[in-house]
Amino acid sequence: MARKVRTSFLYVVASIVFCATLYHHFLRDAISAASATSIVKTTAISSIINNAVDENIHNSDINIPPRLAPQVNNTWTISTTSILIPDWQVLVIVSPEDTPLLTSNSSDYVCLYENNEVSPAVPAGVLRFPDRATFKCLFPRRARRTHPFKQPIFMKSTENPPERTSPSTELLRWTYIVYDSLTTDEEIVLFVKGVNNRQGTNREPNKFRCIFGDDYINGVRTAVTTSMQEVFRCKRPELTAVNSVDNDIDQQRIKVSLETVEGNRVVPSVAYYTNTRKLDAGKQKSLLCASTMVYNVGKFLKEWVFYHSRIGVEKFLLYDNGSDDDLGKVVEELVQEGFDVKTYFWLWPKTQEAGFSHSAIYAKESCTWMMFMDVDEFVYSPSWQNSPEPSKSMLHSLIWSTWSQFSSSMKISLTVSKVGQLRIECHEFGPSNQSTHPILGVTQGYNCRRKLENRHKSILLLEAVDDSLLNVIHHFTLKPGFRSRKLNSKNIVVNHYKYQAWPEFKAKFRRRVSTYVLDWTQPINPNSNDRTPGLGFTPVEPQDWPQKFCEVHDNGLKNLTRRWFQVESPSAFSTVSLVRGCLRWMWCGEQSVLDKFMALFVVEILKHKVLFRLPGIQEKKENWRMRGKLGITIPW
Repeated sequence: MARKVRTSFLYVVASIVFCATLYHHFLRDAISAASATSIVKTTAISSIINNAVDENIHNSDINIPPRLAPQVNNTWTISTTSILIPDWQVLVIVSPEDTPLLTSNSSDYVCLYENNEVSPAVPAGVLRFPDRATFKCLFPRRARRTHPFKQPIFMKSTENPPERTSPSTELLRWTYIVYDSLTTDEEIVLFVKGVNNRQGTNREPNKFRCIFGDDYINGVRTAVTTSMQEVFRCKRPELTAVNSVDNDIDQQRIKVSLETVEGNRVVPSVAYYTNTRKLDAGKQKSLLCASTMVYNVGKFLKEWVFYHSRIGVEKFLLYDNGSDDDLGKVVEELVQEGFDVKTYFWLWPKTQEAGFSHSAIYAKESCTWMMFMDVDEFVYSPSWQNSPEPSKSMLHSLIWSTWSQFSSSMKISLTVSKVGQLRIECHEFGPSNQSTHPILGVTQGYNCRRKLENRHKSILLLEAVDDSLLNVIHHFTLKPGFRSRKLNSKNIVVNHYKYQAWPEFKAKFRRRVSTYVLDWTQPINPNSNDRTPGLGFTPVEPQDWPQKFCEVHDNGLKNLTRRWFQVESPSAFSTVSLVRGCLRWMWCGEQSVLDKFMALFVVEILKHKVLFRLPGIQEKKENWRMRGKLGITIPW
């Protein structure tokens, strides 16, 4: 009897498996074809997050009920190339020919997948050289069942699905692609994923060739001179070989890719061969610039730029990693105020090292030295406490100490030491009992740190960078004959406000990338110094987070910036000790009646030692400016 029951049970299980297999391979496609006009629409998250390195399933899987697409004639097919990027998102790159034809209403477009599901297309910025509009679409869960993944159709949401006259091409993968290029006077530099995959292991340059043109069979090929990490340097081709119409390479829109010699395998590419590109030097070459990669740092940027410009940084080059906050507006305001700040749109996820390599070439003609530092990092010397005001010589003196100056023409030669890179140790600051972003900025809000230094940041002589452009975040390999110099941490350090109030740190958790921890959510290399001690692999706030990493109370930079940059507010209530001014990177204009009322309200709250949070201000895009209007200085 027992054997009969077991046999019946196995028969039922086998039948279920058979029916499921039959549905998956045959009936599902038939049902989809029979209801081609019924398109399932997946919901879009308000701010698409481009931050996971693995293709996990997150809130992108939420679906809303299907609805019928409007019956409108389809008269135009938009030419695009799509890439599956981390977190099950599809990056859609519109061709340079069709980009000018798009409507200004960004909500007009959707991605249509092979199973007739659609997802809204969210604008992601414009790639330059040539100009190409980009969008991000969520990749629906049901569309992931069929392999290989196919390119979606990018279309207006008001149109009928077009007839598929030919099989769709395969969806490109972020893990294997030529994603960007940079042309110099003598060569072209390609940025490539998926070729040098193993850490510390790079294939020889003679294993590759650069190939120019869409016709890979008859394309023009040149030798690869260096192969390191994601960076490949190639010889420029003869102009007549790739450009037969006119002398403007940009007008020709010539694709460039990387070919493996063995097997003649060509890496898929969205990069173009362009005219020579370099950062504008302005009136003269700067002695010291700063380069960093940023994402949604609008509320932090003014403090960082204002401070470092006063101690010697002349130009700021920001690699925008797809920000969707008010970064553009903040940069525009800084430029209007006289700061030299430029933004380079660098959409590619998890490519900070490649971005720094790009910067070392792109800015070489405009900057002599480059400081590679994040916007939560501030250079500080205890000796500056003796200075009544900041001076550009504070950072320039670090450079001049390694150089010798000669002739009245201000030409500069290297000394015998040939120092090509200055290394500055870091102090890592903790949350310092902050629960939200400090009103007056990070230098005023965070004053408790770990005792020991961890990591370092660099100021780099761009002429000294090795041809390979090899770097481990914030530290480059130098040419033979150059060396790095480690500065004494008693004389100068970098205050790294790394572990901030939990809402700020959580926002960075999944986007954080380092050489040894590519994705913090994965249990890989758990003992790395790049990991947050005691945090684990999920963005869940530890119970004692506000008090973590507090071993030394350090008010050095806090007191210094307050003394250097505090200005008196013209408020009629400035006699109140708690509302006595604001800092220069904040808005310190005449206060309205409402502003004065809010200031007094905050004063009363502080007098009674009640923790507070101004309703709604934290979430508004005008966060920094609104708080600046209050002219509040928290008592120290």
